Amino acid sequence: MGHVAVLLSSSSLAPLLHRRSSSSPSSLNKYRRLCSSPVMASLSEDPIREWITTEGKASVITRISPIGGGCINFANRYDTDVGSFFVKTNREIGPSMFEGEALGLRAMYDTKSIRVPLPYKFGSLPTGGSYIIMEFIEFGRSRGDQSVLGKKLAEMHKAGKSDKGFGFHVDNTIGSTPQINTWKDDWIEFFAEHRLGYQLKLARRQFDDPIILELGERLIKNMHRLFEGAVVEPCLLHGDLWSGNISSDKDGNPVILDPACYYGHNEAEFGMSWCAGFGGSFYNSYFEVMPKQPGFEKRRDLYMLYHYLNHYNLFGRGYRSSAMSIIEDYLRMLSVSTV
Repeated sequence: MGHVAVLLSSSSLAPLLHRRSSSSPSSLNKYRRLCSSPVMASLSEDPIREWITTEGKASVITRISPIGGGCINFANRYDTDVGSFFVKTNREIGPSMFEGEALGLRAMYDTKSIRVPLPYKFGSLPTGGSYIIMEFIEFGRSRGDQSVLGKKLAEMHKAGKSDKGFGFHVDNTIGSTPQINTWKDDWIEFFAEHRLGYQLKLARRQFDDPIILELGERLIKNMHRLFEGAVVEPCLLHGDLWSGNISSDKDGNPVILDPACYYGHNEAEFGMSWCAGFGGSFYNSYFEVMPKQPGFEKRRDLYMLYHYLNHYNLFGRGYRSSAMSIIEDYLRMLSVSTV
């Protein structure tokens, strides 16, 4: 679907939102306070319209039109006399979800690499739920050049580093599943506890599935052997990179959106490759910027497992067999009993 966007002039928004600064904790905290501050929202029954016609510098909103918003949120395009805005709302979930999205978009934007929509404002709706206002980007007719996407994504991973270890400034969501981002110094420990372990325990509770938890925990105890010879550094990840979150702008430049950001092993970015459509040209360009680590092929399914488990927890038992197949294959590879 082609989206029409008019990029706003630098005079139309607060200077902080247009400054490409490094995503240090202090700059993100300052952005977080500004982005979520009440401003005049408490005085208005429509904080979205209030922001657009004050800080957004619009004199009039000429049209509001719905566009695809996925299975969780509603999405609308707001056309005004100073350009267009993209607005997502959720009538049930509070602003913490959109806070995570805004901070993730801002962190990716600050790497000055791949294009992402710039977030402007998030907050609570007076009738319940939450909203986020961001830049509206005109999408092209295709997802763009795969080789350019690979190069730009690698540039983001290379530029987006953290001195706090693995994690993120806030917890966020992967779909509607909570994604815990408490900082840890060790990647294997982070991935074991906050990614695989969390999903396995959730499956145990939701589906009364002790078998997947038991076998999954056996894999967790032995998966360190899959990282022998690899150097793992905390890189800024989009976190939910599948085909629906990849597009291109009207000039053909790749655009990624709807992130579940955190700082993690760069290879974890390919965990949704089973529904992202990455081809040879994508990986060739990516590894020219971020060289392939020893054991990459052995770890690929490990990162897919996280997303298969999440799909199991979100959408039901249809994804259980895929998750179990990966777990059992790894246990055999590592010579760990499956019975």
